[in-house]
Amino acid sequence: MSEIVSSADFQSKVLDCDQPVLVDFFATWCGPCKMIAPTLEEVAAEVEGRAKVCKVDIDQSRDIAARYGVMSVPTLIVFEGGQPARQVVGVQSKQALLSLLG
Repeated sequence: MSEIVSSADFQSKVLDCDQPVLVDFFATWCGPCKMIAPTLEEVAAEVEGRAKVCKVDIDQSRDIAARYGVMSVPTLIVFEGGQPARQVVGVQSKQALLSLLG
């Protein structure tokens, strides 16, 4: 299951994680974000134990969205070793999301 992270716990839950972390930058008002949410949950279940899926609400954590240059949602960034490794924007298929995680 994906976990919503905030500015307060982004460092510990994403950047300090020893697994790859797929972060979904989303907004509650975003239609495409709602469309991709069930797919993200499927991906989270499938990669459990070897990768994590987290979500960042851009309206609640504007500082994180700005730090990573999120200009539109959904933006999905894979973090590895505390650094952004891969990024895509827009609704993606389950297979595309799984391939982002390697």
